[in-house]
Amino acid sequence: MNNQAFTDREIMDDILTSQKHITGVYNTFSNECVNENLQADMLSILKEEHNMQFSVFTDMQSRGWYSPAAAEQQKVTEAKTKFQGIAAQL
Repeated sequence: MNNQAFTDREIMDDILTSQKHITGVYNTFSNECVNENLQADMLSILKEEHNMQFSVFTDMQSRGWYSPAAAEQQKVTEAKTKFQGIAAQL
């Protein structure tokens, strides 16, 4: 039996990965709700889960454990233009 303990970083990474998965599940479920009250509850839980995920992310980032690369300005501009075009079509 292996009694290797996990480091704080490994635990936090697992929590962050789990939170990303959980928010995806709640998002899908809330999109598929046909009952308005149930959907409101699911959206409330989804927001709570996003808040927890963000808290873990910022804690990891402050410790230097999670440093996503900054987006290139051209990519940001392209994405903004793309979604502005989509919004204009609605």
